[in-house]
Amino acid sequence: MYIDSHAHIYSTEFNTDRQYIVEKALEAGVKKIFMPNVDHASIEPMLEAEEKYKGTCIPMMGLHPCNVKKHFEKDLYEVEDWLKRRKFAAVGEIGIDLYWDTSLQAEQEEAFKIQVELAKQYNIPIVIHCRNSFRETMDLLQKIKSKKMKGVFHCFSGAIGEAQEVIELGFFLGIGGVATFKNGGLDKVLPEVGLDHIILETDCPYLAPMPYRGKRNEPSYIPLIAERIASIKNTRAEEVALATTKNALQLFADV
Repeated sequence: MYIDSHAHIYSTEFNTDRQYIVEKALEAGVKKIFMPNVDHASIEPMLEAEEKYKGTCIPMMGLHPCNVKKHFEKDLYEVEDWLKRRKFAAVGEIGIDLYWDTSLQAEQEEAFKIQVELAKQYNIPIVIHCRNSFRETMDLLQKIKSKKMKGVFHCFSGAIGEAQEVIELGFFLGIGGVATFKNGGLDKVLPEVGLDHIILETDCPYLAPMPYRGKRNEPSYIPLIAERIASIKNTRAEEVALATTKNALQLFADV
């Protein structure tokens, strides 16, 4: 059994064949697909996917940093309202993204802090996006951390020192298709990281693993990521599946 801890299966990229893609994932052993929200427009299709694939597609609630605008308060009111109304697996995906634009860094940081506090309030994990912003994200988390805070650094591709910081914080490393890339760098990190600190993800439709790099990603590719991790760590894919599934179920324990 596998779990895809981060998949945008509700995305328009799957509008023509979502049913087939979910069935294909189930056949590949991927029994749960956790869906991060990105903004107000993604809520409806995400919840529709949850309704259609009950028990398989599980939603989160949050505002993606790339969707944080100058006046983001209205969007966060909607996030908070949904968290009041029903149960979600996590607050996510949230964080800081300084890859394309740094002009809204202050707003992203404020939105991130508010959403972390919401996660504490509802006692659910956070799913962190930190593209080109690991240091800023970690420094902020260190200031507001608490014993109740738990989560995952989604799409982790950092160095061993950064991995150790995540682990020391008590968070998981979300490992996806980058692990299969020739120059992804995780081949130097994963040997030093225990399987008890890893969960698997696709981030589909993005970041497809080899040999599908550059094409649309999908949850059924999770076993390819597990096989690559097993190869790097000199173990069996079954061990990776067992450990990472246990970790994901632990992280999203209240779902």
